[in-house]
Order: sequence, then C-alpha cells, then structure tokens
Amino acid sequence: MRNYILKRLGVGVLLLFCVSFLVFSMLYLMPGDPVTLMAGPLVKLENLEGLRHEYGLDRPLLEQYVDWVTGILTEADFGISYKYRIDVWTLIKRAMPISLKLTVATLIISTIVAIPLGLLCAYKKDSIFDRVTVNTTLILTAIPSFWMAVVMMLVFAIQLKWFPLSGYESWKNYVLPVATGVIGGLASTIRLTKSEALDVLREKYVTTAYAKGLDNKTVLTRHVLRNSLIVITVNLFMSLPWLISGYIIIEKIFGIPGMGNLMITAIIQQDFNIVQACILIITMLTIVCNILSDIVLGILDPRIRISVTGGDK
Repeated sequence: MRNYILKRLGVGVLLLFCVSFLVFSMLYLMPGDPVTLMAGPLVKLENLEGLRHEYGLDRPLLEQYVDWVTGILTEADFGISYKYRIDVWTLIKRAMPISLKLTVATLIISTIVAIPLGLLCAYKKDSIFDRVTVNTTLILTAIPSFWMAVVMMLVFAIQLKWFPLSGYESWKNYVLPVATGVIGGLASTIRLTKSEALDVLREKYVTTAYAKGLDNKTVLTRHVLRNSLIVITVNLFMSLPWLISGYIIIEKIFGIPGMGNLMITAIIQQDFNIVQACILIITMLTIVCNILSDIVLGILDPRIRISVTGGDK
C-alpha cells in the first residue's frame, strides 16, 4: 500500500509542476501588459520600464517562474495584484471560504438527493419513475448554468421575492446559487449510481439475499448500495474541484465574492498574478482529489492497488 501511495504522490507532484509552468507561460503570451494597465495609457515609456524592473517583469521567463514557484512553496507568496496593489494570497484567503461553502453545500445536497434516486432508478429500471427521473435530470443538465441562474433570479428573487438577488450576508443568499449547482450536477451522479447498482443487482449474492427472505430496503442498502459505493466515492472526490471551477460564472452572476468572481474580474483586468493563483489552486485541488480518490479506491478494491504495484499488498 505504501508503494501505491508513493507512486500516486509522485505522479501528482510531477503533474502539478508541469501544469504550473504551462499556466505561467501561457498567461505571459496573452496580449496586453499588466504594467501598462496598472500605470495607465498616458504614462511615459521610461516610467513603464522602471515599473517592469521593479516588479521583475524584465527578467527571463524561466527565472521569473523559478522565483514564483519558490515564493509559493516557501512563503505562500503568489505575487502582488497589479490592480489592487496588495498580496494575491490575501485576496484568495478572503474568497476561498465563500467558494468552499458553496461547493461543499452543493456536493452534500447533490449526494443526498442523487444516490437514493439513482438506487431507485436501478431497482425500478425501465419504469415510468426511472424514465421521468433520468430524462428530467438530463434536460436540466443540458441547460447552461448561467441561463439557469438567471431564470432562478427572475422567478425566486424578482417575481416571488423569496430570496435576495445577490450578496452573501446570510444563508438565504446561498440558496439560489447552491440550487443552480445542484440542478446541474444531479444527472451524472444519478446515472453513475444507477449503472453501478444495476451491475450489483445482477450478482449472485443479491439473489441469495432475496432467497433468504430479506426485504427490498435491506437488500438495497446493505448489499447493493454498499457494493456500489466504490465508484460513487471516487466520483464524489472528483466532483469538488469541478464544482469550484463550475461556480466561476455562477458567482459572478449572483455577485458572490468567491474565487470564481475574483478570477473573472482578474481576467477582464488582465491581473495575471490573480489568474495564475486561481488556476493553480483549482489544479492543485483537482490533483489532490484525484490522488485521494485513487488511494480510497485502492483501499476499497485491492485489485486496483495490486495491478498498479505489481503485487504490493
């Protein structure tokens, strides 16, 4: 098991460095100059060169990248925001808890709703309940999240006035954004749960459980759901970073000052350091969740671990 974990960690660290270099390089190939944006269009050329030297933007790209990575690893220093003139990490520390509240709440609610529905769809395969549930969730998933957010605002905030239009002061401000995220993510979890449950329902030990006289509830929860949780657990780990990235537009629409809103504003203002930090953090979350899902999968299913380590127990 130790060799399996070390291999996963090694691949994750290598991937993180590769992605960080690509993000750092590609943003500097974008049109526009952060120094010109910061100083204004009427600034003199010699003043621009002085600012570039002050912020270290006149050095070779590789040297800038090494200093950037070193600052992150040693001091959590992502650089200075060219727009706000403060440390990027300070801005992210304010925005990250807000985004995590949204994503964790969405993940919990989606799981509570989707897993029982997927289990029932598998048990009642090809019934009206199964077809209506799957088709409805597929239609809702096909609707763009920004359009769904606007509809939710028009109906529940403007027409019915049940919830605030924007902000993040109370729990009511989170209802519409979380509902938008839950609606968009239900279909994949329902389909995955249904697929795994159908495979388990075909196993002989399920037939044996029914032959022993166990009721449907006991069979579905103790046998079917328990043995379907391996893939479902992995899916839940991988859903967290995708939810954070998916909330980029939703946060902007609802005026929630999370990482998504911060990143969109930084892209518009060409504040490269903030964009780099946000993309790197989302990438890091993706890699960490991927590693955790692999480790959990190796613990729950020893066949996966043995196939990777060549017999390591």
